[in-house]
Amino acid sequence: MIDTFLAQAVHLVFAAIWAGSVFYVAFVVLPLARDGAFNTTKPLEAISGKLTLISRTSALVLLLTGGYLAESHYTSETLVNTPNGHLVLSMVALWLLLAGLVEVGAKRLEAGLNGKKLREPAADALGLYRAAAIVGIALLVVGGAITSNLAAAL
Repeated sequence: MIDTFLAQAVHLVFAAIWAGSVFYVAFVVLPLARDGAFNTTKPLEAISGKLTLISRTSALVLLLTGGYLAESHYTSETLVNTPNGHLVLSMVALWLLLAGLVEVGAKRLEAGLNGKKLREPAADALGLYRAAAIVGIALLVVGGAITSNLAAAL
């Protein structure tokens, strides 16, 4: 029981850190960069690198803890045939989507920053990061539904 609690706690903490970081970059940092608040590319390069590190680390931790939780609570039949199983599969799809959006957004941003441009790459990556932020919020909502066993209450 304590192992399940620890796995859930670590899983949700890393999901929150990941989603919050993406949200902050999407709705605070990139709009500032797009609007010319930075004089150099260095801060944005550092932020992009840190976000990529957070994203990759969180994705790995979520894979490990989520895999442990799924293995200990579900069979292949219950994943496919129960409402909570559907939520778990939805979470996996959202996890893949979030990781992909952040990776593509980072590559797009870094490519522009390498050309020593600032506003244009920020504007180009903004839509991807905002989509990723929405996916991150959806991940947290689905995680809350799974953790609270909402499907059983309906």
